[in-house]
Amino acid sequence: MKVKAAVVFETSGVFRIEELELDEPNDDEVLVRIVATGICHTDLEARDGHLPIPPPPSVFGHEGAGVVEKTGSRVTKVKKGDHVILTWDCCGVCTSCRSGKDPYCLNFFLHNFNGARPDGTATLKKGDQVVHGSFFNQSSFADYALASEKNVVKVPKDVPLEILGPLGCGVQTGVGAVVNTLHPAPGSSIAIFGVGNVGLNAVLGAVVCGCSTIIAVARRPEPLKTAEAFGATHTINVTETDPVEAIRDITGGGADFSLECAGNPKVLRQAVDCLPRCGVCGLLGVVAPGTEVSLDMDLLMNGRTVKGIIEGDAVPDIFIPKLIELYKRGKLPFDKLIEFYPFEGINKAVEDMEKRKVIKPVLRQ
Repeated sequence: MKVKAAVVFETSGVFRIEELELDEPNDDEVLVRIVATGICHTDLEARDGHLPIPPPPSVFGHEGAGVVEKTGSRVTKVKKGDHVILTWDCCGVCTSCRSGKDPYCLNFFLHNFNGARPDGTATLKKGDQVVHGSFFNQSSFADYALASEKNVVKVPKDVPLEILGPLGCGVQTGVGAVVNTLHPAPGSSIAIFGVGNVGLNAVLGAVVCGCSTIIAVARRPEPLKTAEAFGATHTINVTETDPVEAIRDITGGGADFSLECAGNPKVLRQAVDCLPRCGVCGLLGVVAPGTEVSLDMDLLMNGRTVKGIIEGDAVPDIFIPKLIELYKRGKLPFDKLIEFYPFEGINKAVEDMEKRKVIKPVLRQ
């Protein structure tokens, strides 16, 4: 079928709206009419060639939300007309998946960054030219997308679809890192380094968990103000204050938990150094493969933990409905981070995001 998609034809190139041919769904696939799609920094990392993916032309987008149009013969999870969120995909059969640790799927790259289905067959073409799609097994920078039964999540129809796409990645990553991974007890302290979209959602997660001291750390005043509005009890501007000393002063010795959301080795060192004995640091910031960090081994030996976290350690079919319920109860106002753009305005949305004028741009069809 013919679809309209935002295509990148060269590394770091602009997005061009093109008519493409989208394959029909296989037996285990779902065709979704996209209503809205969030733009994530991972989309831009892929555009700029910083991920191990095939070269352009490509269609990205991995925070899609829409309506099921057609299902393959073996699909039982959803039916035509259902509202769904698209999220990341996994194989479902490796040791990680069988252990309930889907984000750590041993075949994660094959299912999300292959530029095609896991079996290598293309889903998108322009004439005779293959266009790399299946990004996070969706490529939702388009008016229609193909996903597998595994990476669609049915959602209730009483919440606007246009706001739900970011739940598929950024929201579940930030909130999940706190709720699912760190498990802070009520009254705990947490320091969150980097308060972009993921970090701000981590602030919301800390509020949900009942943390009494929530410290937001960043370089600019604007996101710190947003973090405070979202529930941060303290803010630290690293251009004015040593964050490690400030966190120790605020907490009386160190934060029980910390999160590194900036993707910066220096910041990770600070996030570990601000912990007391038995403190836990979660690593969320995305970096290029091979990036190294220097840590104080003596600090680590004294009970401190550094833990890498992917996709908020979430099982989307279970976690996303919980996030929606929290939103409906007024406890997770992630929609306040969203700025809407028309689909044709994708390059303006990306420009505003890169200039930090918006936190979470969402493209509406």
